[in-house]
Amino acid sequence: FWKPFLHAFPDVENQPYILMAGTFKDRNWVSLTGNFVGTFENEWLGIPSTRQATWIRYGTFYELEGGKIIRAYTILDMLDVFRQAGFNLFPNRAPEITINGPMTYDGILTQPADPAEGVKSLQLTEDMIRALGNFDGKNLSTMGMDRYWHPNMMWYGPGGTGSTRGLKGFQDYHQKPFLVGFPDRKGGNHVARFGDGFYSCSTGWPSIYATHGGDGWMGLEATHKKITMRVMDWWRREGDVLKENWVFIDKIDLLEQLGVNAFELLKNQSTPAWPR
Repeated sequence: FWKPFLHAFPDVENQPYILMAGTFKDRNWVSLTGNFVGTFENEWLGIPSTRQATWIRYGTFYELEGGKIIRAYTILDMLDVFRQAGFNLFPNRAPEITINGPMTYDGILTQPADPAEGVKSLQLTEDMIRALGNFDGKNLSTMGMDRYWHPNMMWYGPGGTGSTRGLKGFQDYHQKPFLVGFPDRKGGNHVARFGDGFYSCSTGWPSIYATHGGDGWMGLEATHKKITMRVMDWWRREGDVLKENWVFIDKIDLLEQLGVNAFELLKNQSTPAWPR
């Protein structure tokens, strides 16, 4: 990974905006999310270089043992890199932006936080996730999401989806199309989930098992294929509600399961959105 990456972005810097730690099933974990930022000087994975600044959004979970990393899970927002290179392959419903860090600028947790706050953050997150299972298949209000989210919540989604503000924005531009596309989704193999101060995080490999049963998600027609999703989330709690959520879905892997090779689509694009 690193040699071709550094060749493509020789001046790259790591700019994390959340760094947190915790335990899950008696295992020690560190998670972080942010952007690699560098000038896109040379082709990378078949993506033509732009000679311009590029933000490569990443999420990572490290499992630690004996003071060393023994396992790492990482998702890069590759569709967003495509977009920045001038190739918008899928119709996003919400604006696609350079993702911001926490509004409070306090996401780098290098000192121990009050354990009670971490417990509260994790409990709120798990209560919210549990309530997602109350969806009756028709009315989004059956999930009662307004009990868990701030009225001006921010949802920072992956490339091909975009970012939203407020519960209605989240429901209109992500949740509705997602539930139509994957109506039978179930939570699955969670690798790590923990709270640290006002933050909580979760990942699964995969997190979700589902059938692609409805039209419209990312402009795709239903394939009725069984799929899995690798997902990562970070949440920031404000008081008794969730205010911000940073979301990663390994869409390259998911699209492959649906019979869509995003890198082949990229090859077949004649020209980018702007000249080199």
